[in-house]
This record gives sequence, structure tokens and C-alpha cells, in this order.
Amino acid sequence: MSEVPRIAVVNYGAGNLRSVAKALARSGLLPDVTSDPARVREADGVVLPGVGAFADAMAGLRQRGLDAALRAVWEKGTPYLGLCLGLQLLFEWSDEHGRSAGFGVFRGGVERFSERDPRGEKLRVPHIGWNKVEYTGRHPLLAALPPADCYYFVHAYRALPCDNSLVVGSAEYGGAFAAAVAGERIFAVQFHPEKSQAAGKQLLDAFAQWVQVCRN
Repeated sequence: MSEVPRIAVVNYGAGNLRSVAKALARSGLLPDVTSDPARVREADGVVLPGVGAFADAMAGLRQRGLDAALRAVWEKGTPYLGLCLGLQLLFEWSDEHGRSAGFGVFRGGVERFSERDPRGEKLRVPHIGWNKVEYTGRHPLLAALPPADCYYFVHAYRALPCDNSLVVGSAEYGGAFAAAVAGERIFAVQFHPEKSQAAGKQLLDAFAQWVQVCRN
């Protein structure tokens, strides 16, 4: 076992891979940007970044055999960090460009933000920019994070978990939405830590600590 944890950054043909890899390296991890299912299965931790459409991402993962590799990762209990689309793909479905199926790790789906807030005021979609996330829950990664911090978001769709206990971070945009969800050995965020400066680095530092604990 190498001293520095190797993190598979899943390359399915899209995603903010270079900046994610650089951010992971700054947090003391060894990023391995890969489309090889075997390398994903064997990694100490897995990061699934996401930029693009839900159905296209699922198709790209299936074409490379990465869908089966990710399912093996979740079954094995390898620490998983989902970023943006990497959060949304955990759910059963998305309405982006018509209904399409996700992994179904968590029950629930993904829908586009309404273009009106609860008062009827026009809401700009996509949601782009800095926003405050408030954390709740008992996931191990949260122990190294403050109760709230600001992160950078770029997304038009939001997750709708059936089980609200999955939501460990919430933000407000036309109402509350799930900014972070978690399960055993799974942590996923709707924002981009690689674009979130000091707050993002603190989250990736916490991920690095979590991976080390899980290896021991």
C-alpha cells in the first residue's frame, strides 16, 4: 500500500478533470485520472466529477464499463466523492432532456430549478455563483468541516431525495435544496470544491483524512 492514497478521478469523456486532479493533489492525494475500470476498482478513493448532461454522462460511463466499476466501488465501501453531476447520478432518474435513469444508489430524482421563486419572482436558471451551505448530520467527513461555508455552484438541476436524512448540506435558491448528500462511504456535493478556493480545499482536505481513516 502506497503512503499517499491513490484517488481515481473517473474520466467518462466529460468533466472538469484537470482542475479536480490539481485540487486533490493540493490536499495531499495522488490523483489518477482514468477511464480504466480496473484502476477505479483498485483505488483508495474515487471521485466522480461532473460537467454536462445526465443521460450523456450515464452513456459515457456505460460505454467504458465504468458503471459496473462504480457499483463495485459502492459495494466494496471504497470512499466515494461525487461532484455536481457526480451527486445527481447517484439518484434513480433525471428529467434533464427527458426522463433518464441514474444509478439508483439513493431513492429520488433530479429536476430543473423552477424559473420562479415562491413569491413569483423570476429566478435565474442555471444557478451560478457563490452560495452558503449549512451542514447537518453525522457523516465522518463533516467532523473536519465548519457548520456552514460558501462554495461555488454551476447547475440548472437539483436533487430531490426521497429520504431527507440523506441530506447533510442545504443551500437556498428559490427555496432550500440539497447541496450535499451522504451515505455510508459516500459523500457528494452539488457545488464545485475545485472552484471554491479555501472552503473547497478544506472539504478536499477532509476527504483526504477520511480516505486515510478508511484505509487503516
